[in-house]
Amino acid sequence: MNIEELRNYCVSKKGVTEEFPFDETTLVFKVMGKIFALTDLEDDLTVNLKCDPETAVELRESYSCVLPGYHMNKKHWNTVLINGSVNDRLIESWIDHSYNLVAEKLTKTQKDQLANL
Repeated sequence: MNIEELRNYCVSKKGVTEEFPFDETTLVFKVMGKIFALTDLEDDLTVNLKCDPETAVELRESYSCVLPGYHMNKKHWNTVLINGSVNDRLIESWIDHSYNLVAEKLTKTQKDQLANL
């Protein structure tokens, strides 16, 4: 997976926007205004993804490319090194998990808006 494939997969999801709220190199993906993924365009390709705390630990123990979230709450975020050590489908499933966790926490109004997009 490269940066274009990562970006295309994230923005293909319902209600997703992309922006640079922190600086000109940190690309952030949001669902209904809530962050579910971010990546730095200057460094080696990585993506920070929200994760259920128990699953986060399991992934870190099982995959060397999954680390505690860099500059994030390490209980709820993982940093995934996209270095070819796992296939794209697995990374996409982790993106889906992050997106779904964030979407589940949206307000009822936001969920209704998302459903109608």
